[in-house]
Amino acid sequence: MNFKSDFLREFSERGFFAQATHSQELDDSLSSERITAYIGFDCTAKSLHAGSLIQIMILRLLQKHGHKPILLLGGGTTKIGDPSGKDEARQILTDQKIFENLAGIKKTLEKFIHFGGGASDAMMVNNDDWLRHLNYIDFLREIGKHFSINRMLGFDSVKTRLEREQPLSFLEFNYMIFQAYDFYELNKKYGCTLQIGGSDQWGNIINGAELIRRISAKESFGLTSPLLTTASGAKMGKTAEGAIWLDESMLSPFDYFQYFRNTHDADVGKFLKLFTDLELTKIAELEKQNINEAKKILAFEATKICHGEKAANEAMQKAYEIFVSKNSAAFEVKEFLVEKKLTEILKDLGATESLGEAKRLIEGKAVKINGETALDTNHQFNQQGEFDLSVGKKKFFKILIK
Repeated sequence: MNFKSDFLREFSERGFFAQATHSQELDDSLSSERITAYIGFDCTAKSLHAGSLIQIMILRLLQKHGHKPILLLGGGTTKIGDPSGKDEARQILTDQKIFENLAGIKKTLEKFIHFGGGASDAMMVNNDDWLRHLNYIDFLREIGKHFSINRMLGFDSVKTRLEREQPLSFLEFNYMIFQAYDFYELNKKYGCTLQIGGSDQWGNIINGAELIRRISAKESFGLTSPLLTTASGAKMGKTAEGAIWLDESMLSPFDYFQYFRNTHDADVGKFLKLFTDLELTKIAELEKQNINEAKKILAFEATKICHGEKAANEAMQKAYEIFVSKNSAAFEVKEFLVEKKLTEILKDLGATESLGEAKRLIEGKAVKINGETALDTNHQFNQQGEFDLSVGKKKFFKILIK
């Protein structure tokens, strides 16, 4: 479809578009007025990771074109857990842990989106502000009556779990009703007319738009983006070493840079469109040039958005010193006491989650000491000294034994 609104046109050209409700009417609204749109993030960890980057970049794009983003933090819905894309129920978190996670996510989002009181400045809202005050009987009478169990059982988030004969609690089953209610509340309080999410949220988004129409007789819209996997089939934002966190205290800017620097060749053009602010004409030029140069630009631009230009420059310089000039002084220095085992060092560095996994890395010849492959899973450092340690092709350390 040829969109006339600047936002939807760039949204589509960058590869964000999956589905929309009433595409023509949405396009008309976006091209004729400033609209308010929201994306929700549950507070299951103290930082978002790269798996949330598509939604964050959509909000950034929305703001670029003069529209107002609402970032809805799920302080209330996190207490339930979204069954979408999950094989089992999420762990129930305490109120204190949810509060801590919410604060961390807020800090992360502020790096990507501009907040303030201006017409297109973003707002941050917590759905616990209204969900915690609901009276269950009143909620069932006023809201529950608008939902068909028959239809809810057909949504992918529910159907998949049932088809696999995996438990779906009544608690989780309520999630889609609360998400629909969130859209209704944001529409009522802030004039929000568009909910955006991943394609696995399509059913929940439709529920919200229909709830608004039935209660308020107002028009609202839904818009989704594709669920992203890498060319290797891996889920975006996950690696063998763990999640690619957006908080520098959980993942260093250098490791973040290296994640994008090591993008599969087939994903580079797509990732440049999705995760950088570069103009599409510039990206088209990069796709015709040397793939390794394009990867460097992707890594730099993605890191600049998340961690700032200074950190991106430092990460690029460190990568050059390690991989090109072979300057081991650029390695991150970690200190350990004598008689420390190599497997224990790997675990303490966060290169592995367990001693067993550390042994498997050594057995797989993925660990090198001063450039030599480590083969002994029982290797122990019995004297003081300094050495270079590499784990795979992405992690490098200078180890000081004291």
